[in-house]
Order: sequence, then structure tokens, then C-alpha cells
Amino acid sequence: MIQVPRGTADVLPGEIELWQYVEDKARDICRRYNYLEIRTPIFEHTELFQRGVGETTDIVEREMYTFTDRGDRSLTLRPEGTASTVRSYVENKMYGAPQQPTKLFYIGPMFRYERPQAGRMRQFTQFGIEAIGSHDPAIDAEAIALAMRFYEELGLKNLHVELNTLGDMESRQAYREALINHFTPHIGEFCTDCQSRLARNPLRILDCKKDARKEQMATAPVLLDYLNESSRTYFERVKKHLNDLRIMYEVNPRLVRGLDYYTHTAFEIMERGIGAVSTICGGGRYNGLVEQIGGQDMPGIGFAMSIERVLLALKTQGVELPIEQSLDCFLVSMGEEADAKAFTLMDTLRSHGLSADKDYLGRKMKAQLKSADRLQAKAVIIVGEDELARNVAVMKNMTTGKQQEVALDAIVESVKQITEDGR
Repeated sequence: MIQVPRGTADVLPGEIELWQYVEDKARDICRRYNYLEIRTPIFEHTELFQRGVGETTDIVEREMYTFTDRGDRSLTLRPEGTASTVRSYVENKMYGAPQQPTKLFYIGPMFRYERPQAGRMRQFTQFGIEAIGSHDPAIDAEAIALAMRFYEELGLKNLHVELNTLGDMESRQAYREALINHFTPHIGEFCTDCQSRLARNPLRILDCKKDARKEQMATAPVLLDYLNESSRTYFERVKKHLNDLRIMYEVNPRLVRGLDYYTHTAFEIMERGIGAVSTICGGGRYNGLVEQIGGQDMPGIGFAMSIERVLLALKTQGVELPIEQSLDCFLVSMGEEADAKAFTLMDTLRSHGLSADKDYLGRKMKAQLKSADRLQAKAVIIVGEDELARNVAVMKNMTTGKQQEVALDAIVESVKQITEDGR
């Protein structure tokens, strides 16, 4: 038997409704914040992620699904959404639109070759936003506020924001040199990844899981001590905006995020009690990314979150989403002519916006009524040869148990009345 590939999963009826609810909530929140949806290809030229995400990141070095197509082009299934969105922003000249900054969001599958575990799959669905074209610290706070509102309206609790700044390029260069000087005397004691990153991007050493407990990690320089005045001022303004919105946060000077394109604000939203995976959202500012991908020098800010982790957090916290899974009407028929009439009545109900279904297995009336119960039908329409001769049907309100005859041409309004009463 052929099975689903490791690190992927089928989302079945009964569960997919939860996904749809969460995705609809994301779209509604983005509508209120004036972010517009974008859909980019699932695969891109490999160079986009090498340049955009960073060659020293774990994603590019070991997690990407890369292949060569028949035209001998190197293509990669997208491992994250920001690089693709920025590529589209540049290619489609969105910077020329009269309304700026350009505010976009995406929901779609991403792919990373990781060890599968709860909340971490090789194919996962990511919801993210990008705001490109503004240097205003307020939009950094807006991004964090949007994510927090999304979680709060879903019913999640025990959330907190971890916040840091990576400073501008001048501040990062000073910090980079300090890290190189700090780690160089002991680099031989670190893993091969850290050794290779020392000269290329020493900030990545701080993100290493293998060497996280080494003394040199605990005593490493803190970026906040290397901020120039403009970077320090920027960070203070971001914090003030968060304070004004009454969003609680904790400054974590060790937070660097796993992607190379971040500058200034970096943040993660943590959920207590999700198990081994506690980070449910991450993002930050990337002022050099647009230029790096081939566009003009434009600032940007964004975040991304896994829908799988959102659902895991909801399950862990025992949050039940208000999912409507019932059927408006189930049609029960007895006899060949009655069955044909039930089929057309069902189509009429559907054309008026009602959900309807019937038996297709030729079962007896008792079995058909059991199907109506399983589908949680609000109303049942029963048509037999006798009812057909009198141009009526028997309608049963499944909530109250009340049963009555209804003229066939009044079926739609009668079912609508039952569904409206049940709301």
C-alpha cells in the first residue's frame, strides 16, 4: 500500500473545517488591517532563496527541496514566503502603486526537509504578512499587533512577545567584529557549522542548537551594547508603540532569528504549554532584502506562522472553535418516482443557498433517517408515492421533532424557516 510521504499529512473532513476557520480568521484580520492577499508559485529559482534567505542559514544549507528541471534549471520548493513575496513585489513593480507601503499577506504550503515532530512537518502551511516601503517604527508594532489579535480572537491565551533589535548595518558590523573576536579563540571547540559561519555570518553561531550550552555562548557580546544612536532611538520608538497598544513584551538580547535578512526589529510570539515547540510566530524587519533580490532600496517588515502550530496550540489549550458542520436538509424518498422528485427538490434547495443531500444507496427509510441523524440535518423532507400524488412532502424539524405536511412549492421557504430558527 502506498502511504503518505514522511513529514506530510492528509487533512480529512472533520478536521479541514478547523483549518478553514483559522484561515478565514487570518483573512478577516488582514482585511481589517488593509493587507491584501498574494499567491506566489510553489517553486522558485534556487538563487532566490540563496540570496534572500541567506546561504549560511539552516534552511538553505540543509533543509531545502531543490531539484533540476528538464531545462537544467535549479528550482526549489519554497521553504518560506518572504523571499517569494519580495521577488513578486520587485518583478511586478508594486513600489510604483500610489498607495504605499505595499501591504500583503499569503497563506500557502511551504517545504523544509526537517525531522518531523508535533507542529513541525516537511510540508506545512504558513500564514504571513509583509509591509514593504515604510521606515516608520509604528508599522513594526502594527505587525506584532496583527499577529497578537489573530491569536487572541481565536481564543489562545498565555502568549508573550519576545523582542530584540538587530540594529542597522553599521551596528551589525560592529557587533559582527565583536563576535568574531569573542569566538575565534575557542572556535575549534564548536561544531563544524559554527566554524564555517565564523567568518561568513557569526550571528548564526548564536542560533546553534548543538553548542547552545557552551560557556562562550553565555558570555558572548550582546548586540544591544553595539547599537548606534539611530538604531537605539528606533528600538525605543517600537517599544513605545507597543506600550501604547498595551502589548506586553520582554526584550531578549539573544534573539537573532534564523534568517539572514533581518535588521532592526526581530520578534517571536511564544505560547506556554505547547510542548517542545513553544514559538508559534516569528518575524522582523528586513531593510536590505528588496535591494538584495534586485529591487530598489526599500524597507520591509513581516512575520510568518505555521497553521499546524496554531491548531496544535488551540488543541493544547482546549480551545473549541465554533465550527458549523450540520446539513440544512436531508431528503428521504420511497419509490422510483419519489426518488426522482427528491433529486430535483434537492437541486432547488441548493440553488437557494441551502445545503442538502439524499441517499444514493437505495436504502430503506429507517436507514435513510439514520443518515440524516449522522449528518446532523436540521430538517428532513420525506417523499413517497402517496405524498407525490398529493403534491406534498412530510417535513420534520430535527431539533424540535415536530412533523408536518408541506406543499412541494413551499419546501424552500419551510426549510429556510427551520434553519433560521435554529441559529
